[in-house]
Amino acid sequence: MDEARLQPTPELLDLERELTVFLRRARAFSGEMAREVHPELEPAAYGLFVRLDDGGPQRATDLAMYFGVGKATISRQLRVLENLGLIYRAPDPDDGRASLVHLTPRGRDRFRSVREARRAQYVRRLASWDPAEIAELARLLHQLNTMSDTDG
Repeated sequence: MDEARLQPTPELLDLERELTVFLRRARAFSGEMAREVHPELEPAAYGLFVRLDDGGPQRATDLAMYFGVGKATISRQLRVLENLGLIYRAPDPDDGRASLVHLTPRGRDRFRSVREARRAQYVRRLASWDPAEIAELARLLHQLNTMSDTDG
């Protein structure tokens, strides 16, 4: 491959800078949202709530794979949520040796309340945007996320 094609372009450097700022802010925002669900939660917990609320009960190993973390990391995060009464584990009906992680009614209610507040913030912040711009940003982020899933 041509060595010049492997060098970052000004556009790529701009993207890297903007993604870095975006990711730092998103992490801080997730931390705020997680603490609103429960003061003892760390930022990663918010993503777990999103995944469980959107996707339903899942195995811990599937959650670890989805988030790209190790089994020990996801186990530690789930243990905190379980100790706070926000999730529970139940046998997997397809494999009795495994268990599925579920949101408790309390966990689901607290998460959904916080998520609705977050969505209201998005509505306010993006009120001046054209809906086509929002759709394009969502499409491009999905494309980036999909690429990240397959490229490792």
